Amino acid sequence: MLIWAYTAILAWSVATAPAPVMPPPEPMPSPEQVMAVPPALRAQLQRQVIGDGGPGRQRLQRLVAFLFDPSGLGMTYATDATLTVEQAYRLRKANCLTFTLLTVALAREAGLDVHAQEIDDVVAWRVEDDVVYRFNHVNAQVVIGRMRYTVDVARDEVLARHPPEPISDRRLLALYYNNRAAELLADNHPAAAAPYMAMTLQLAPRYASGWANAGVLNLRQGDRRGAERHYLEALALDPTHAGALFNLVTLYRNEGDEADRARFQNRLEKVQKKDPYFQFLLAMDDEKQGDYAGAVQHYRRAIRLYHDDPRFYLGLARAYRQLGEEHHARRALHYADALSRDAEAAEQARGAPLRN
Repeated sequence: MLIWAYTAILAWSVATAPAPVMPPPEPMPSPEQVMAVPPALRAQLQRQVIGDGGPGRQRLQRLVAFLFDPSGLGMTYATDATLTVEQAYRLRKANCLTFTLLTVALAREAGLDVHAQEIDDVVAWRVEDDVVYRFNHVNAQVVIGRMRYTVDVARDEVLARHPPEPISDRRLLALYYNNRAAELLADNHPAAAAPYMAMTLQLAPRYASGWANAGVLNLRQGDRRGAERHYLEALALDPTHAGALFNLVTLYRNEGDEADRARFQNRLEKVQKKDPYFQFLLAMDDEKQGDYAGAVQHYRRAIRLYHDDPRFYLGLARAYRQLGEEHHARRALHYADALSRDAEAAEQARGAPLRN
């Protein structure tokens, strides 16, 4: 099953038609309420995880089992389940962001040293109602002595160039509010999304994707100047932010502002040419269209930009085989296999991953 974190959603264009009207959302929780552990959950955690004591690794193993086993919480995955800890406990479902919130909150209750981590260049996309969503990924890391253990329900599905970076609780909460804003906007509740977006920016004022997403919300509310202002704020924080650049290009094109459109289009193209994962996506699109020679060119360009991802070589091997170039295909597969072994060895050296 393809499992992607519903975090740091990056909207690259704006829906032109309203989505179906959904039931009114619940009131926005405070930051303290998002990670609060309800008494019933704390009592169950005490019985099944904390009560038996033991060293940290044993408690961590019991916690992971508690999260997923039917005898514990029996959590199930749901893409749109951006929930508080209390809601996740009540509904027994979560996406990757909610799993991380839950893991961090419960690990601390169990006396473990834990923090969230973020990967901000995951290759995961969804297109819905003319809106392109790009996903980031979060997981939890538990530190026990010199060992670091990753609790990640989507570890094998994440395609990213850089290792995860530790983030504060404040940043993790900002991602929660950002996600909820995006979900409410997708459900045609822009007014309800607005306070979530405001809280995102309050908690993480230097979060470029938050400002870009605020611009998308502005546009859905008919505030074109506000959208422009927020896209430009995102670019002030991150001049290479592809989402803000894309949205500005679209905004200026719709307004007939050819000079500004061309200026930001040029910047966007420069960013895309340097992005190995954009080249990877172009290569996959070439494959879908049956243009295997084009796929080879884009996979090779992705490899020139970043040569440590085995999946670039796997794609290259597929394309070569479609072209009947078996020697080149076998060579690409050899590199993919070597990189996969190296990545596995490096992960073992960092500390064993724990997941369901």
